[in-house]
Amino acid sequence: MKLGFFTMPLHPPERDYTQTLKEDREAVLLADRLGYCEAFIGEHVTDVCESIPSCLTFIASVARDTKQIRLGSGTVNLPNGHPAQIAADVAMVDHMLEGRFLFGIGPGGLRSDQEVFGNLELDRNAMFLESINHILALWAGEAPYNLKGQFWNISTEKTMIREAGQGVMVKPYQKPHPPIVVSVVVPHSKGVQAAAARGWTPITANFLQPVWAATHWPMYVKGCEQGGHKVDTADWRVCKSIFVADDDASARRYARDRDGAYGFYYWNLLTKRRSRGQADIYKHDLQMPDAAVTVEYLLDRLVLCGGVNSVVDQILAFRETIGDFGTLLYAGHDWADTRLARRSMELMAEKVMPAVNTTIGRASRAA
Repeated sequence: MKLGFFTMPLHPPERDYTQTLKEDREAVLLADRLGYCEAFIGEHVTDVCESIPSCLTFIASVARDTKQIRLGSGTVNLPNGHPAQIAADVAMVDHMLEGRFLFGIGPGGLRSDQEVFGNLELDRNAMFLESINHILALWAGEAPYNLKGQFWNISTEKTMIREAGQGVMVKPYQKPHPPIVVSVVVPHSKGVQAAAARGWTPITANFLQPVWAATHWPMYVKGCEQGGHKVDTADWRVCKSIFVADDDASARRYARDRDGAYGFYYWNLLTKRRSRGQADIYKHDLQMPDAAVTVEYLLDRLVLCGGVNSVVDQILAFRETIGDFGTLLYAGHDWADTRLARRSMELMAEKVMPAVNTTIGRASRAA
């Protein structure tokens, strides 16, 4: 099992924005130094808590200062931008990273972003599909372009001057394009099946109960079979909120504190989901009353925390529940205590994952 990193990120609104940007950047640089294989960065425009408005801009800011880690958009919310601009920006970032880029895409989940960009009442799934189809066509095709759609028409036929470069778009560094990744947040997702049929790979969100996370793999298998693609558990990424400390008591104090970094994270997400009547996503049993879905309940069921040995056992138990997967994405949280937050990432890479993989390897050899 590989170890990666995923951050939206999400910070208390009273924190200094300049400082949190520095911390978000340092978290990615630390992940690179510690050997995390990849890091995905989310984006939201109208939210001072989820405070990176452009994941591509952020990724460009760390491109030259990272050495081996692959950097991914987590995700570019396609309905909120013009496909030609996204295609050009992604191609540039892919060249800056010389192939270390992963193109994470999604329809966008923040309702205030949808309102500000004018697509709150539109079919964003249809916009998402049209956008990615346009982007892929721009990368695969040659100028002049003439793409027609319901939401966007893209052409350079009237203005192209080929010899001067006008009307011609750059193509990505990776051929035919960077690997495409989709985030999955609902049980039994038909979206992951459709994505798999096109050769795209999934990330299971860290705020999904394990019983529902387990439903993603069968849908992925169906999609791969439908599209004629190889089925490989190495292609499944699963994100989890994890906190590791030098002892169990310290870990629980930090990660189970309703007013701490992890408590704020889940309070924020729960508040937003409740506002649109979608608290069911957080229930392990759909018969639960909404009132039972509290921050304490989410911290208890969705956050793995403890000393090294305890977290190793929890990861292995989680894997038993949902099945084998290729990459565990450590979810980034606010650095309420910088020393403890950094220490958790270090312990995760240096102690927890080696022990997890030793146990997995031993079980595989025995089988």
